[in-house]
Amino acid sequence: MELTCSRCHETVQDGYRYCPACGLPQLVYSTENSAGAGERDRWNEAVRDANTVDWRAAVRSILPLAIPTGILCSLLSPVGIFGVLLMGVAAAWAVALYARNLRPSWITVGAGVRIGLVTGIVGGWTAAAATGLSLYAMRFWLHKGDSFDGFWQSLVNQQQAHGIAAGADAQTLAAIKAIMISPEGRAGFVLVAIALLVAMQLLFAIAGGALGARRLTRPPRPGN
Repeated sequence: MELTCSRCHETVQDGYRYCPACGLPQLVYSTENSAGAGERDRWNEAVRDANTVDWRAAVRSILPLAIPTGILCSLLSPVGIFGVLLMGVAAAWAVALYARNLRPSWITVGAGVRIGLVTGIVGGWTAAAATGLSLYAMRFWLHKGDSFDGFWQSLVNQQQAHGIAAGADAQTLAAIKAIMISPEGRAGFVLVAIALLVAMQLLFAIAGGALGARRLTRPPRPGN
């Protein structure tokens, strides 16, 4: 197609920015630059989609993993401290299940963190509820309150022994013992232990979600 100058109507060769006759600037259109801009636009749109979480689909991946993991991670579970690691694994697995149904099957680290946060919240609340129900069942349904009281008394005695070894005065030790053996004190210590457990599970779930998004999903390269 022959190009002509809009002012003097002289022929302008393809790619010239100015008319060789009158010097009028010419509009130059490059198909290569246009294609590159389109690829960048598609890539930016894919990144925005990967950073957006479809929570309806995410919850379907989170609940089957977070609830059983929360039960296993309760305070009286035999899993013990390894429960926090299990919560991180559950969050990473939830991210992988969520991303598996996406096209392309990848999400950003930020999206993985949000999914891990929700996994930790659901699992932490489940662990707290399971701990409370277990303690209630031990005392009132299974009638194992004496064994629990004996365990608590041994903790009080250990605390007293540590206080004596540290040189604490008798009045302070008596006050601490009175607080620990009181119903309010025992409930407070249990609540603090549950809160610390939930906080650790939440942190590990966030880390697991970020790691799952980074390692278990593979982003496409720009232009592919």
